[in-house]
Amino acid sequence: MSERIQKINELIKQHVNEIILKDLSLKEGVFATIAKVDTTPDLRYTRIFVSVFPEKEMDYTQKTLTKELYRIQGALNKKLHMRPLPKIQFITDRTESKADEIGRLLREI
Repeated sequence: MSERIQKINELIKQHVNEIILKDLSLKEGVFATIAKVDTTPDLRYTRIFVSVFPEKEMDYTQKTLTKELYRIQGALNKKLHMRPLPKIQFITDRTESKADEIGRLLREI
């Protein structure tokens, strides 16, 4: 991955995290953070992996992010002054739940 793409990923991660915290109204007690950002080399698309606590609210959070996608994309467009600006796609990050499951299975052995 080029240094330019890494910098863009970090900027997108920082700004989208800020947008989610300040502008998006999730249910009380639901926390969503950006775990990882992956932008294609041609800068057309960005996959944003979102970690949710508590995990049982993942579906709710995914639906909310999808519903607010255009508003989030617009806010990101205003913060990042670049062309082309990648189209964002939210993906639920289930890494922690998978790690917990593997840990539980290992303890049972």
